[in-house]
Amino acid sequence: MKPKDVAFAALVVALFAPFFFSPAALAAYKTANAQHPLLLSFLKFAVLATLGECLGLRIRTGRYNQPGFGILPRAVVWGVLGVAIKAAFTIFTAGTPRFLAELGTALPPDILKQPFSGLKLLASFSVSVAMNLVFAPWMMTLHKITDDHIGRTGGSLRGLFTPIAFGEILAALNWPVMWHFVFKKTIPLFWIPAHTVTFLLPPEYQIVFAAVLGIVLGVLLAIAARMKR
Repeated sequence: MKPKDVAFAALVVALFAPFFFSPAALAAYKTANAQHPLLLSFLKFAVLATLGECLGLRIRTGRYNQPGFGILPRAVVWGVLGVAIKAAFTIFTAGTPRFLAELGTALPPDILKQPFSGLKLLASFSVSVAMNLVFAPWMMTLHKITDDHIGRTGGSLRGLFTPIAFGEILAALNWPVMWHFVFKKTIPLFWIPAHTVTFLLPPEYQIVFAAVLGIVLGVLLAIAARMKR
């Protein structure tokens, strides 16, 4: 293991260790998460999802950063997406069980807050399916657009806030890959099962687990890309 890998691992341990070994830190996190959920969602995705992208780059290229990669703009984008994901969690966890009840299923409105049961598993799976079919495709497309924009502007933070050439980037996207792999494979085979588990967790852990899932998927995709080469 190279020194840069040791440093990266130490950073990850430093981020998570306080919550395992310090009850005070865990209590402070829960309080902050309850009082400022959107801010915490921004921070969790900005840090964890960006670390996942750096790790994926390390697997593909041997480096955690490179010219034009744009760690800071990626962190900003992930933070904004984290707020959108938190909003989606709130909307779909409230709306999907109600919709299922209107279909005639015997689901109490607070089913996701109850202990594990078959009905809670059904509700979690249903929320995951609804969110990933309605919300995930446009979020993935937006993320791809911002990735291209960051690359086009040299990975600078200032460049991130320049006008985005949406039409040009959308026209240049590899839609066969987006459809056949990103949408048709990662959504049903990874995101729906993974988010089913997410919605079984207590609410204060759902967003951080979702950010960690982004790291896992990034690593898997990077490994797959390297194996293909």
